[in-house]
Amino acid sequence: MSLLELFCEVDDFYRGFEMWAAPQQLTQAGKRGPKCRLSASEVMTIIIHFHQSSYRTFKDYYCKHVSRRLRSEFPELLSYNRFVELMPQVLLALCVYLQQSFGEVTGISFVDSTPLAVCHNRRISRNKVFANLAERGRSSMGWFFGFKLHLIINDQGELLAVYLTPGNTDDRKPLEAMTHNLFGKLFGDKGYLSQTLFETLYQRGLELITNIRKNMKNSLMLLEDKIMLRKRFLIETVNDQLKNISQIEHSRHRKPANFAVNLIAGLIAYQKQSKKPSLNLAADLAELSILI
Repeated sequence: MSLLELFCEVDDFYRGFEMWAAPQQLTQAGKRGPKCRLSASEVMTIIIHFHQSSYRTFKDYYCKHVSRRLRSEFPELLSYNRFVELMPQVLLALCVYLQQSFGEVTGISFVDSTPLAVCHNRRISRNKVFANLAERGRSSMGWFFGFKLHLIINDQGELLAVYLTPGNTDDRKPLEAMTHNLFGKLFGDKGYLSQTLFETLYQRGLELITNIRKNMKNSLMLLEDKIMLRKRFLIETVNDQLKNISQIEHSRHRKPANFAVNLIAGLIAYQKQSKKPSLNLAADLAELSILI
């Protein structure tokens, strides 16, 4: 998606957003002087476009790309420090925009969580930005200090639901709240094993399917469900793209609000990708028919 197309979509959304939300006049952190002439749509566009660029840090992107090459597109640009002060003011609009960008429920969904570390483990005791917010947790890659991002996607790689929790939260805890609008089958790893959770979701028309642990008895499973469980790598690919392309994880945050802005904008940027990791279900059905 080009910068112009992104701005048009964001601007159309924000015009509707102002209809039900009180319009927020962007200010410069309470400073005296003229009001900011940079619109909220322009602020949102710049933040989202950063996650579509190849820059690793927002400061480099803003100072080396936006300030030098996009002056004609954004004639009322602010300094980098003042722009960073404005970012939290569009957090609510970004959250609503992400909600409207979610994909379509297809009946086949995948769930997983990924850690978002906010600092190196050796600096945990010195981290003051996320005091009383982030927690120590453990993933398959080891211990970390930060948050867990819980994701549900469809077979086309589109986001259906997201949920952010402290790093020590059980993966099963937010699942019930995330799946209110889902139906069909939901595939997850062994961390989502729970008979109570299975029964709760099944009563709502959603079947939770996971592998079993080594110390559990074997249970019958449809062949098509076994094949789809092997395709669970899809959501792990999405997690990898969110971290390494959309840059949703880094340790340079100075305010929790800016952490939230960076995360939501990265998720939106992923949703706007023209090509996402997806499954070829036609080939899977063909494989199933051959096995049968």
